[in-house]
Amino acid sequence: MSLPVDERAGNLWSWTASDEAATEHFGAALARALEPGTVVSLTGELGAGKTRLVQAVSTALGVPRAEVTSPTFVLLQEYRSQPPLYHFDTYRLRDVDEFLALGADELLWSTGVCFVEWGERVADVLPADRLQIELETLAPTARLLQVSWSGPRAERVAATLRRALDLSFDCDG
Repeated sequence: MSLPVDERAGNLWSWTASDEAATEHFGAALARALEPGTVVSLTGELGAGKTRLVQAVSTALGVPRAEVTSPTFVLLQEYRSQPPLYHFDTYRLRDVDEFLALGADELLWSTGVCFVEWGERVADVLPADRLQIELETLAPTARLLQVSWSGPRAERVAATLRRALDLSFDCDG
């Protein structure tokens, strides 16, 4: 199914999703690990699976998969889940001001969970306490997911996620 690809390296670990089922497993584990107010920055090339990962998380939170679409053209999707899920796509934005005009400054500090695709484009205004997931395409359905974090909430989420994926180390050291 999926295998860890590296051992603990500070605030970074990697996980390989060998197929769609493994991506679903990772997303479900992430959904269980999320805390209200978590911000997740997603990075990776076009087609790397950023929206697919958000679909997996949303589905695990009870949102029908058909309702979860890429916000590339609408820029922000809001899903009714517990906690509420806000899904941003910054690919088409010209600058950070456009991101903030979407209401991001309010939503990023809410009790909802925010996923920001192309998060590196707006990193300067994202909360310092955030989870970062970089997706890399290995094969048509296989992905390398590199998880890093900064801040106490993101560290707890990363540790809970790691344990949920049945990996053999404690993120708290």
